[in-house]
Amino acid sequence: MGHWWYRNIVEPGKLPLLLALVSFVLSFLVTRIITRLIRAGKGPFGNVKAGDLHIHHVVPGIILTIIGGFGAVAAGRHSFGSMVSAVIFGLGAGLVLDEFALILHLDDVYWSEAGRKSVEIVVLTAALVALVLGGFLPFGVNELTAEERHSRTIVVMNTAMNFFFALIALAKGKPRMAMLGTVVPFVAIFGGIRLARPGSPWWKLFYKNRPRARSKGALRAYHHDRRWSKPRRKVQEWLGGRFDPEPRRTSVVDPDPAPGPDHMPERRR
Repeated sequence: MGHWWYRNIVEPGKLPLLLALVSFVLSFLVTRIITRLIRAGKGPFGNVKAGDLHIHHVVPGIILTIIGGFGAVAAGRHSFGSMVSAVIFGLGAGLVLDEFALILHLDDVYWSEAGRKSVEIVVLTAALVALVLGGFLPFGVNELTAEERHSRTIVVMNTAMNFFFALIALAKGKPRMAMLGTVVPFVAIFGGIRLARPGSPWWKLFYKNRPRARSKGALRAYHHDRRWSKPRRKVQEWLGGRFDPEPRRTSVVDPDPAPGPDHMPERRR
């Protein structure tokens, strides 16, 4: 175990990345536990306020991220300072991404349906960092042999091709596959060759005069969402707490509107 730890973590200089990942995940989990207790009115915790101003935890998160980021740049790669900076950066990143939905919508949507985006981006970020920590490099460069890496042309072409498929997957309305595809190329290729999701830029641009592709893509998206939306929501609520359901939109229509001048019957002469 000690030899594996040194060969795979310490020797390649991945210990700061591991510390950042662990502190990132712990920061998110502890923050969610505290916010759930505050919401339930339990425990000694409460919202941080300065007068009437509610200070969200994204504020200290940004400060910690800045300190950790600049500290990591200033410190040596294998120094004690780089490890401390990695922990500080991970703590700050966890606080910031826990309120990702607030930053995206510029509104306090923490417990609304839109707040699920925060949990999703945290899980996706942790998965990407874990893949890099496990030996995957962005855009599939790790799949090249030592001889191929000596050739800049091959490396550039391989990176460009994987980046191209990741962009196509993103344009087809598949951001998760696009992000994972930057680390695992097969995912980006799979997302890039499949049909686009309804409403995506690719759908609007290339499916205008293709009714068959539109109907097939819509049907596939419907079955996919029906199969995976419920398990995904359960995982999100297990990690982040129960979110408030969106109110149903009902249109109020007057069943017997008062007749206007255009609807008045003509008087018979």
